[in-house]
Amino acid sequence: MIPALKYNETGLIPAIIQDIEDNEVLMLAYMDKTAFERTIETGKTHFWSRSRKKYWMKGETSGNIQLVREILYDCDEDTLLVRVEQVGGAACHTGNRSCFYRSIEEAEAEAVD
Repeated sequence: MIPALKYNETGLIPAIIQDIEDNEVLMLAYMDKTAFERTIETGKTHFWSRSRKKYWMKGETSGNIQLVREILYDCDEDTLLVRVEQVGGAACHTGNRSCFYRSIEEAEAEAVD
């Protein structure tokens, strides 16, 4: 049974995507109820693009799909943790494995140079 998740005022819930093998956080995206249901039905991650105002399946153009292995939700029922098998190596649209490939410390060091 799917719990009564708490979507925000625009009908979205944040979804943290984590690699099932090494626990690396790969990305953060947003789902609405339809994207969440598509994710459950297909076993692949689907999201709502806030900028493009449309649904997208991770990897539909790049081939870097995410196979859902587990979905957890937090104590407030307002955030998802989707544990996936990342197929194709890159979760980020930049080609990096994770969207979290830059650090504040590196940015500060570059600003000083």
